Amino acid sequence: MEQIDILLATYNGEKYLIEQIESILNQTYSNFRLLISDDCSNDNTRKILKEYETKDKRIKVFYQEKNLGYVKNFEFLLTKVENDIYMLSDQDDVWIKEKIEKTYKKLKEENSDLVFTDLEVVNEKLETITSSFNDYMLLSRKIKNYYTDYRMQYLYNCITGCTLMSKKSFLDKIIPIPTDSKYVIHDSWIGLIVSLYGKVIYLDEKTIKYRQHGNNEVGIDKISHKYKKIEDVRNLFIEVKLMLFKTYVNNEKCFPDDLKKQNKKALEYFEMLQNKKNMNFKNWNIFYKLYKTETFSYYIKNFMILNMPLITNIPFKIRHYILKLRGKR
Repeated sequence: MEQIDILLATYNGEKYLIEQIESILNQTYSNFRLLISDDCSNDNTRKILKEYETKDKRIKVFYQEKNLGYVKNFEFLLTKVENDIYMLSDQDDVWIKEKIEKTYKKLKEENSDLVFTDLEVVNEKLETITSSFNDYMLLSRKIKNYYTDYRMQYLYNCITGCTLMSKKSFLDKIIPIPTDSKYVIHDSWIGLIVSLYGKVIYLDEKTIKYRQHGNNEVGIDKISHKYKKIEDVRNLFIEVKLMLFKTYVNNEKCFPDDLKKQNKKALEYFEMLQNKKNMNFKNWNIFYKLYKTETFSYYIKNFMILNMPLITNIPFKIRHYILKLRGKR
């Protein structure tokens, strides 16, 4: 049985931490090291970790002296990986008992470099909010059609970090994790880099109870749904893609030559859109290259919002009103 490194980043996690650690320690696959890095917690997190560290020899805890933030905290843990395979863990979820066993089996059967799974979304009391995170976030189609292709991960993140299992051999390309954008974080970067140079596989099972409690660093909130004006939605879409492609361009050494060129063209396209408030008729070809793997409705909606907001404004208001009446806004 091969040993696996599990990387758990903590910060003020006393409320749910014990439940999460217990769910890891009680896995059916038991040969692992649980590496925990605490990011200067000021609650009882460190007390809990010290107690566990003395109870189970599989646990090793690092105590940061300066707050790193959750992305750099995970990066720190990645530098401590010694085994060939590692997993990521949040501090407030619950792993199903067979999570490691099933994911490891898939990794080996498919001879893959990264495996990720679906999640069950639950509330504070572990009561189901939605049975499939990927269905709720409208990711399932993209995942099932393109999980072996970098394009699944190129425009937005389809890989939830706390579900992934990956190989150490890609860490020299992953580290350092960029901090150019709040929209490109550790799991999205890991997923993208491995999908560019390795084999990614999807296990269509829920291996985690993904807890939502109001203090999550990353959750299930859909930001654009809060906006009532098309210009606010458009500004958000442009901001996200600008920060995404700035990150890609600033870290171009991580990309193949053909994508280096595409990243620069995409950045120029979204920079141009900032100054096109009503209509844009330029560079539609780069939009097509970026969005051609999306559903037809997603493609058209984004095309109209980005390039023809003047025309899109009225149907947007009507749609928003209808969804509000149906309780979806």
